[in-house]
Parts: sequence; structure tokens; C-alpha cells
Amino acid sequence: MVLGVLPSLLVSICIRVFSVAAVICTILVLPVNYYGRDRKHKNIPFESLEVFTIENVKEGSEWLWAHCLALYIITLTACTLLYFEYKCITNLRLLHITSSQPNPSHFAILVRGIPWSPDQSYCETVKKFFSFYHPSTYLSHQIVYKSGSVQKLKDDAEYMCKMLSSGCGSMEQTCKPSFAQCYFCGGSTNSFKIISNETDSIHGRTGYSDVHLNARKKECAAAFVFFKSRYAALTVAQSLQTSNPMLWVTDLAPEPQDVYWSNLCIPYKQLWIRKITTFAASVTFVLVFLIPVTFAQGLTQLDKLEKMFPFLTGMLQKKFVIQLVTGYLPSVILVLFLYAVPPVVMLFSTMEGCVSRSERKTSACSKFLYFTIWNVFFVNVFAGSVISQLAVFSSLTELPAQLAKAVPAQATYFTTYVLSSGWASLAFEIMQLFPLFCNLFQRFILGYNEDTINGFLTFPYHTEVPRILLFGFLGFTCSILAPLILPFLLFYFVLAYLVYRNQILNVYIKKYDSGGQLWPIAHNTTVLSLLVAQVIALGVFGIKQSPVASGFTFPLLICTVLFHQYCRQRFLPIFKNNATQVLIDMDRRDERCGRMEQIYEQLTSAYCQFSSSNQSECFSSQGEREDVRTPQDMEKANEMTEDISWPPVIHSFDKPVKGGK
Repeated sequence: MVLGVLPSLLVSICIRVFSVAAVICTILVLPVNYYGRDRKHKNIPFESLEVFTIENVKEGSEWLWAHCLALYIITLTACTLLYFEYKCITNLRLLHITSSQPNPSHFAILVRGIPWSPDQSYCETVKKFFSFYHPSTYLSHQIVYKSGSVQKLKDDAEYMCKMLSSGCGSMEQTCKPSFAQCYFCGGSTNSFKIISNETDSIHGRTGYSDVHLNARKKECAAAFVFFKSRYAALTVAQSLQTSNPMLWVTDLAPEPQDVYWSNLCIPYKQLWIRKITTFAASVTFVLVFLIPVTFAQGLTQLDKLEKMFPFLTGMLQKKFVIQLVTGYLPSVILVLFLYAVPPVVMLFSTMEGCVSRSERKTSACSKFLYFTIWNVFFVNVFAGSVISQLAVFSSLTELPAQLAKAVPAQATYFTTYVLSSGWASLAFEIMQLFPLFCNLFQRFILGYNEDTINGFLTFPYHTEVPRILLFGFLGFTCSILAPLILPFLLFYFVLAYLVYRNQILNVYIKKYDSGGQLWPIAHNTTVLSLLVAQVIALGVFGIKQSPVASGFTFPLLICTVLFHQYCRQRFLPIFKNNATQVLIDMDRRDERCGRMEQIYEQLTSAYCQFSSSNQSECFSSQGEREDVRTPQDMEKANEMTEDISWPPVIHSFDKPVKGGK
């Protein structure tokens, strides 16, 4: 297995955990469920699925210790694998930081909430502040300008109008026809003066002056500030700059390829309002989504359908129609509605004001994950009207009992959902239907001969990672209640490992490196799945009147919570901040190698907001560099770029190097 690929890591953990779960549940749990009651059994293919669930075990059965033992084995296996994977990914993250060549984000911080001054621009304010309060470590800065497609078109149009208006007067003077006598043929001439140099001067004068005249109009209250060492940047980023926490807000800068420029222009004081608004919109979206989920689950209740639609009574009595309507159709309807969720949660994450693409995708991943777990699991478990769903949670003490009654009854639906959503999603992932249709539309309708989508496909972490975690959630919660779901899940994870490995290696393009930031979400969700499975098991053991099994489940809950807290204290801080010891060692190593000057030269160009044609504007905003670069400077910068590339990562967490182990 290639390290550094989060979907492959998650899938490999699920394969190992559910392989153990499938063996244990087949040997211990399934026979107990099947022979739980004294009844006459038919042939296995003709048996009802309820016979293989824990519902078939009679109350007060002494064989419920098998379910408790299986739960202990599954939890111990999952926690052991989670611990070693968390430790391995933490070491890889440290190795990713220390063994890679100099990263400009380690020397830079992002400053927002720059106070407005009527006497000076934001650029001058930033230079004055950091030169005064951090004189020994401050290097330079790069102000952030208003960006976006509309703003760029507006600036280009304004620039062309000024250039043409400035050039018309000079052209009227310098391009007048000359009727002097031609000394070669004796006739008059109608010649024009060569104005290339004057045009160049107009272009240079207009372009250079516009940068300074319109700088304050285009500047945003945000900037990238560069320091002379990694430790200095880390210290400033983690400290409070002024007594007003809403001004001069400093954070670690994202990598240059990871910056989401359009959100940097959002005033910092608006962020808390945006987060509250986004949270309210997300809750509203979840409540609105209850309508299709409730409708889909209503199809499983034939008696209600016959009352609502009497003309379907004869059709709903056919065996094929019953299997189609109650088994497959609800899952298909839910899957179709879920395809509209990822664009919405990505829009919500953009509205929050995330300053990096990885942060935006991580936020969308969390929203989509909680959304799917809530709608696919809890809402379907408590299917019915919205009022009855809310009434279930009126008493938290009754929650385990309610889950214990509802989850085994929905085991058939969850098994069907794995088939309809899991296997179908892998088929769609291989075929890439949306890029395929876009390519066909461009070729046959628009007449494009080249593939414009090639090179722009990035792995959809915000949809695939929540899907894997959702299936893991279903596997943990249903493993001892309905063991027949495990073979289908195991087959899905084996197939998913092959598909995701191929897609990441051969199809998708890596544009930035998140450094494994999605792994804490995966770890937390897996632990949550274990806790929910234990709470449901506790409720089941209470309903089945097994005090021994219930008594042994309480210590398992406590141990799982303690394990989670230990991992949070031991590993999570490394994903939140960089270690001071590591950064100081890297600074000293670069000083000994004499690479600091080359790094300083590259910092200013690493976070250039505009294209190469507009780099003069980018460099004019520097606190210590106001000149426009000459061709000799460009050639020298290109030579330095060949020596230090940004950032040539050895251990990638988003896409591995082929053949790496």
C-alpha cells in the first residue's frame, strides 16, 4: 500500500477491521441470531432476513455474551489499527515538513484586519507596523488586491481605456502626415513617424503610474508578511499583535498553490457573521432534506401507501413490486437526492470565508459527512413524520432503547443502500460520467478538438471520504445486530481500494498538499461510529434483559472515550501547529548550507497574486521593493527558480509518487 493516500488508508483499515468482524460475527453472532428462538427453519435462501438479526434472539438469552464478546473484539481491533495509523501518519507529516525543500509558507504569515488609515495605504501601514514591532525578523510583505474574474475584466478595460485616451493626443501630434518633397523621386510624401518608443513610454508610464494611483482603491485589508526564519513566522502567527483581537489578526499562511485568493478580500469582521449564517443555512438545508428522505422511507411502509393511494392496492400485492418498492426504490431515490448535496456544501464552505482550498474542502468534507450520517442513518432509522422524529429525542435516556428497536428493523434497507450507493458510486467513479458528458458536449456541440478538462480533475475528497466513513459507520453499528451486511461491505471496500488507488495514481492531478489534514476527521468519525455501536448494543442488551452483557458494555464505552482523548492529546496538536524544535533545526540547517539568501529572493514571487504579465504590480506592493523588474532580473529569478522549486514535496499526503511504499 502506498502511504500518503487518505482514501486508500481508510479503505485498507476498513478491510482489516471488517475482515475480523466478518469472521467473528460469522462464527459467534450469526448462529446465535439464527437459532435464537425455537422455531421451524426453512431453507436458508427462503428465510426472512430478520432471522439473521438480533431481533430473533429471545429475551433473557444467555447467548448474548457472544454479541458482547464480538463487540469487544471489533472495538479492540479498530482502536489498535487507528492508533498505529495515527502514529504512522503523524510521522509522515513530520517527515513531509523536514525532508522537503524550503517551503515559502513556513516563512510567511497571513495578516487580516489591517486597520484603515486615511493618511497611508494598507501597504505602508503593514510595513510601518512590522518594521516597528518586529524589526529584527521582518523581511518584506505582499499586499492582497481585489481579485476575481469581474474585477480583472474591469481593471483590464479601465487600463485599455486610459492607454488609448493617453495615446490619442500624442498620436495626433506625432502621426501627422508630412507633405515635404521626396528627395529621391521629387514627389511629396505621406509618411508617419515611428512611435514604437513613444508607445512603450506611454505603456510604461500609464501602467506604472496606475499601480500607484489606484493601489489604495484595489488594496484589501490583508497581506502576506515574510520573515527571516521559520521560527519567527511561527511566533508571530501564534501571538496576539494588539489589544484589539479583531485587528492585526495573524495566522500561518497556506501554501502558494493552496491560497483561495477571492476569500482573502473578505473583511475579517464579517467572518463570524458568515459562519453563523452558514450554520443556519446548513441546518435549514438538513431540515428541508427531510422531505425526500421521509418520502423515500414512506415507500417501505406498504400499509400507508395503500391508504394514501387506493388505486395502487392491486399492484402493491405483487411480490416483484413489493421487493422493488420496499427494497430498492427508497435507496435509489435517496442516492439521487444526495447527488445535489456536494455542490451545496461546497458553496457553504466558500461562503464561510476559507482562505485556502484545502481548508474549504476540509470544511465541505465535515459538512457532507455529518449530513450523510444524519440523513442516511438517523433519519432513516426514525422514519416517519418530522414531529415523530423530533419526539424520539425528547428524552436522551430513551435514545439507546429507541435505537435498539429501530436499527435492526432497518438492516435490510442499509444492506440495500450499500449495494445501490456504494457499488454504483464506484462504477460512476471509474466512468467519470460528468467529465465525459462535458467532453462530448465540447467536441460535438461546441466544436472543440482539444480536451479542455484534461489536467483539471482533482480528487473529490469532500465526497469520497465521507462516503467511506459513512459505510464504516453502518458497518460498526450493524455488525453484531445484522451480520449479513458485512460481506457486502467487505466486497465494497476491496473494490474501492482498487478503484481509488488507480484514480489517484493515473487520473487525478494534485494541485496542492494538505499535509494529511483530513485524517483527524476520519479518526474522530471512526471513534464516533464505535461509540454509537456500543450505545445501540447497550440498548439492545437492556431490551433483551441481559444484565451481564449490559454491565460489560459500560467499561467498553469508557475505555473508547479515554482512547480518543489520549489520541487527541498525543497526535492532534501536530496537525494544528508546526513544532518549534523542527522549525529551528530546519533554519539552522539552511543557514549552514547558505541557502537563506536564495530563499529570501524566492519569497516575494511565491505569493504573487496575478499572472506573469502583471507581476510588476505584484512586486510594486513590496515594502522594500518598488521597482519593476528588468529583463536581467527576470532571467536571474528564473535561474534561481531552477535551483529551488516551490514546493517539491517528497512525501505527499494527497497523491503518492508511483512505486512508493
